[in-house]
Order: sequence, then C-alpha cells, then structure tokens
Amino acid sequence: MAKHHQEPAPGMVEKKGSSLWLTHVLMVLGILVIFFPIWLAFVASTVTQPQIVSPPMPLLPGDHFIENYTRALFSGVNVPVATMLLNSLIMALGIAVGKIVISLLSAFAVVYFNFPGRKMFFWMIFITLMLPVEVRIVPTYEVVAGFGMLNSYSGLIFPLIASATATFLFRQFFMTIPDELAEAARVDGAGPMRFFVDIILPMSRTNIAALFVILFIYGWNQYLWPLLITTEPDMNTIVMGIKQMFPSGDDTADWPVIMATSILAMIPPVIVVVSMQKLFIRGLVDSEK
Repeated sequence: MAKHHQEPAPGMVEKKGSSLWLTHVLMVLGILVIFFPIWLAFVASTVTQPQIVSPPMPLLPGDHFIENYTRALFSGVNVPVATMLLNSLIMALGIAVGKIVISLLSAFAVVYFNFPGRKMFFWMIFITLMLPVEVRIVPTYEVVAGFGMLNSYSGLIFPLIASATATFLFRQFFMTIPDELAEAARVDGAGPMRFFVDIILPMSRTNIAALFVILFIYGWNQYLWPLLITTEPDMNTIVMGIKQMFPSGDDTADWPVIMATSILAMIPPVIVVVSMQKLFIRGLVDSEK
C-alpha cells in the first residue's frame, strides 16, 4: 500500500513564518536599543566639545578620532587612560585566575579527600555567599592596611580571590565524574596531584573558560574596593577613572575624552567574551560534562 504524505495546512506554514519574522524583528529592535547609546558614545568620542554641547548632537563620527583617543590614552583628565587600563587589566586577570585556582583546589580537596569535618568546611565556605564584600569591607580594609598592601596590586587582588560560588560549581562538577577514573589512576600509580593535573583539569576546561569570562568581568567592574584602598592616582582603575573625570562645581566636563575613555573601557571585556565565546557557551550548556 502506497503511503501518502499529508501536506501541512497553509495556515500553519504562514503562522510559523510570521512568528519567525516577528521574532527576528524583536531581536533586531532589542539590539538597536542596546547598541544606540554605545554608538552615541563613540560618535561623541570623535567630535569636538562644541559639537557635543551645541544641539543637535551629530549622529555620524567626526574627524577628531585620533586626536581625542590620543589625548585620552596618554594625557587623560587626571591620569592617562593607558595607566588605568593596565591597572584594571592586572586586577581583573589576578582576580579571575586567583579565584579559579583556589576554587579548583578547594573543590578537589572537598570531593576527593576524606578528612574530619569535610562537610562542615564545605558548608562554611558556602555560607560566605551570604557575606558580600560590602558587609566585610571594614575588617578587610583593616587587614590589608595592616599588611601594608594599600596602593598595591596585591591589595587590589588578594582580598577578592576567594570565591564560594566557583568552589560550589567545581564541586558539583567533580561529583559527576565517575569514581572509576580515580580508581584507575590509583591503580596506575598516579598520585592525587597527577590525577588532578592529567584528568580533572582537562575535563574542567569548559567550566574554567565560562567562569573565567564571568570572573574577569567581575574584576574589571570593581569600583568600591579599589576606591577604598587606592589613594595614589597612578593606581586608579578605569572604572574609578571614568567617575573621577566628571567635574565638580562649575567646571566643564571634557566630553570627548570622557566618551573616548568609556569606549576604551569596553574593549578588554568585549575581547575576552568574543575570544572565549564558544568555550563559554559550552561551559554553561554542555550536558555531557
């Protein structure tokens, strides 16, 4: 008996096509809404001060791109933006790498080592999620000042490198790894650290990439902690620098330099996200971990 394929109803095809078209329109509108302020900031960074303060503001880039960005990078308002970008980059990399290393080792110890109070120590780490930096900032500042780490990269990085969230995520992932792998490594004579380096780390690659992106942006956007422990302008981060560029009183803001600084501040996080996009997505949604 011949099989006859049932043709879909025309209305169903049209409905699916119209829904797809509407979805794309909404997506494009959302992108435009998000992108338009960034475009305005870029345009403002390529024109002169009178063109910005005299309405209407131009919507196309001007011919002062090189001049404004050179002034921002090497002169700035208080500190050259290049110095602040370097400070933020060192801080963000230090926080991201430090959090990942400490979290990997602590999660590995909690999962693969039997010692008294193992669960208690894990829950003590987990409870610190209830204590954000703002709650413990005064005693943390006293400790950092006591060790003489004010106005230093170590003072910017070390108090922020412990992460209960990353420890919890790595613990949950390690618990999904079959016990047979640990047994096989033990039979082959591999010690704990050999098992960690040769087996655990390669399997955690996508998780590490996903966390690195999140933690780098977390470190890059820090404002309150650097504001407290840095008093020398040369140690300012880029987020602090943008805030300090806005004048107080009757002073006039140098809007082209401020907008150029804002655009430059977006570039490193965008580079990290774009360059690690595939690993980042796999680390979040991969079901075969």
